[in-house]
Amino acid sequence: MKLGVVLETWRLLPRYWRTFVRGSFIGFWMGFKPGGATPASFMSYAFAKRFSRHPERFGTGELEGIVAPETAAHAAGVAAMLPMITLGIPGSPTAAVMLGGLIIWGLQPGPMLFKEKPDFVWGLIASMYTGNIIGVLMVLTFVPLFAAILRIPFAILTPLIVVVCAVGSYAVHNSMIDIWYMLIFGVVGYVFKKLDYPLAPLVLALVLGDLAENALRQSLIMSQGTLTIFFTRPISGVITAVAVLFFALPILTPWWRRMRGGPVTAPAAHRT
Repeated sequence: MKLGVVLETWRLLPRYWRTFVRGSFIGFWMGFKPGGATPASFMSYAFAKRFSRHPERFGTGELEGIVAPETAAHAAGVAAMLPMITLGIPGSPTAAVMLGGLIIWGLQPGPMLFKEKPDFVWGLIASMYTGNIIGVLMVLTFVPLFAAILRIPFAILTPLIVVVCAVGSYAVHNSMIDIWYMLIFGVVGYVFKKLDYPLAPLVLALVLGDLAENALRQSLIMSQGTLTIFFTRPISGVITAVAVLFFALPILTPWWRRMRGGPVTAPAAHRT
């Protein structure tokens, strides 16, 4: 890793300002609602690949494919702090840990926290900027060390990854059934990858499935069983409209590429 390589990369970054803006918006939305950094990363990557002029380059080290998930992940991590500070509702596991720490120290997150402890709130916000600057310096310093992991032969690296995954799966409930689940869904994930299924919907379903079912049940109870509550309320109406837009994207994407003068064929056709 040389300084010239870093400067050359920074020189190319402004070309992907649309990816920056899109990834930041997706990450903020997923972190605020809450969704988490992992679904935001997958979703941002999928959108970047869909709107790219050269989607066939993704997966080969394309810079745009790195900018999209990383921007979304950072935005989601910071946005998850917003509901925690203003409403006392953590938007991520990290925010939940911080919420517990604040309560231990006698600080009650919520609107009154800005009035009662403004020095703490604005100090926390300032620490986010400081943390990002320090993080950039640390990454630039230790990237060669972490990149050296790729020099480990694949035959050695893969068993180590499987062992770590098995330990993590077993540690959840101290049950062997979780390791069997890991193996089964590992095979399912391999099949999905070979069939080119997007990972973002699956990750979103795993993270937000229970929350979505509870919220749907509560909404139907409030509206006495009618679905109009999802269209008549301003916030829910906007969310529903965005969801409908996402469902229509596969139909609108070829038209959008035709307007931009890019290829209209699907990404799978490029690979074949």
